Amino acid sequence: MGTISQRVWGDIVVALRSRNPELVRPWLASLDPVDMQHGVIRVRVSTHAQHRYLCQQCQDAFNHAAQTVTGRLVTLDFMPPEQGGEARVPLSFEEDEAELGLNADYTFDYFVTGPGNRMAHAACVAVADSPGNVYNPLFIHGSVGLGKSHLLQAVCHHVRSKADGDAKVLYLSCETFTNHFVEAIEHGALHQFRYRYRHVDVLVIDDIQFLAARDRSREEFFHTFNTLYQSRRQIILSADEPPNGIPSLEDRLVSRFNWGLVVRIDSPCLETRMAIVRKKANLRCVELPENVVHYIAATVESNTRELEGALTKVLATSQQYSGVVDLELAKKVLGDQSPSRPRQTGITDIVEVVTEHFNVRLADLQGKRRHRSIAFPRQICMYLARNLTALSLEEIGGYFGGRDHTTVLHATRTIADQCACDKELQQTLYQLTDHLRRGGTPNTR
Repeated sequence: MGTISQRVWGDIVVALRSRNPELVRPWLASLDPVDMQHGVIRVRVSTHAQHRYLCQQCQDAFNHAAQTVTGRLVTLDFMPPEQGGEARVPLSFEEDEAELGLNADYTFDYFVTGPGNRMAHAACVAVADSPGNVYNPLFIHGSVGLGKSHLLQAVCHHVRSKADGDAKVLYLSCETFTNHFVEAIEHGALHQFRYRYRHVDVLVIDDIQFLAARDRSREEFFHTFNTLYQSRRQIILSADEPPNGIPSLEDRLVSRFNWGLVVRIDSPCLETRMAIVRKKANLRCVELPENVVHYIAATVESNTRELEGALTKVLATSQQYSGVVDLELAKKVLGDQSPSRPRQTGITDIVEVVTEHFNVRLADLQGKRRHRSIAFPRQICMYLARNLTALSLEEIGGYFGGRDHTTVLHATRTIADQCACDKELQQTLYQLTDHLRRGGTPNTR
């Protein structure tokens, strides 16, 4: 049995960085090489999330790096953290706590805050520090790729590390919850299912909007929610829409989701996107020139996920050019042209579309009349302005004749509630939103 020094392990990480920079993480150099036996280098891993990342994404790359450094035909064996030898039960929903599926990169340290997500970040930190005592439930909503899953997993990482792994935390998607429920019914194991989900300290479910379409799963979750809430256990949920904006979600669940704090994540501004690019590059132990950071952030405006994809593409291409990353390379990879900016929807655009569709005048919408022929289009305008612009409730109300924020909030909730049972209204809103986002002719009749 041979030993592997930290110096050799450091050389292996350096070799990995030169060939596969997108796989490098800051914690790789601190992993513990245990020994080498029969051509296998055993490395102790600190967390289950790290173990999953190394085994699923880095195995071949690390084998190649180790062979390059040692000059021998060796392989790596990543050893998970030590745990009890408790037997596994046959049902997937009874998996060990270690198998949460958390991403090792999704921690608070790697999350970049900005105007669009600062409140959501602060709420998650508060919940992670004191689960069940503040903001219960916590409901985070926003478009895809804006960091909802990152924040949810960061809470899980923090709670587990703070409790030295003793806290019972469950993180899963709504689809997984539904699949586990169906599996429990098929195996006659509802008792085990309920025990599993109702005896936790923190339950975190991503994409809860998909629950609306599953009647029996929705009923089961309703009772699970009540049990956890009454025992002061933390519940954290995420969705693409706020609770009252999820079609077909019954009122009793909408009401419960609104019991705690509902907070929205908006698209990142340019400065935030630049900070995200820097953070993602540092995560890969790469230092980018400032003009490259600015170009990537200005070119990719949609969401964090696509920003990371653009950065990965640039770094991967740089390996063909001696690892040099400069503005010329970034333009070559992402397109040497000025970034096309998507048309921003303004409140005047919304009013133009709505007034044409409902055949009303702006003066009527801003006036005092409360007849349904005027009040309903006004509520539609407020609903769309709330969902498609960054304007505050006060700003929206001010545009429509100086109405206060409670009027806007009532209008938004009224339209969302009607959408849940009115398919024609859903279709109208879809058409109006689609035309606004595409900047097309507002002919929705």
